[in-house]
Amino acid sequence: MSRLAEFRAAEKALQQQLAQLESLKNDAGLKKEIEFEQKLQELMKQYGKGLRDVIAILDPSHGVPRLAVHTPRQTRRPRVLKVYENPHTGELIETKGGNHRGLKAWKLQYGAATVDSWLRG
Repeated sequence: MSRLAEFRAAEKALQQQLAQLESLKNDAGLKKEIEFEQKLQELMKQYGKGLRDVIAILDPSHGVPRLAVHTPRQTRRPRVLKVYENPHTGELIETKGGNHRGLKAWKLQYGAATVDSWLRG
């Protein structure tokens, strides 16, 4: 690319950025954010507080060192405990999965749809 072509491309990019800057200056949302930031800065000066102090007030858990215990990263959500009650015998089965021996026996005996209706809320 020639130097002249580079110059014209840079000039065109600059014009586009200036147009974008001008449109941002007229944005009401941006004006409100700038006003908020200025008032916040003034308030922090007035009370002698810094940004870290404000963050600590608004989010106390931010920056608190966590324990150095390495826990394995969970890749899926923990299973929910389900409680089934057999209305014929009054027996309860608590399970987090469908691979429970007693639950399988009930499903064979009474049918899966019937046993699923025994799920307690």
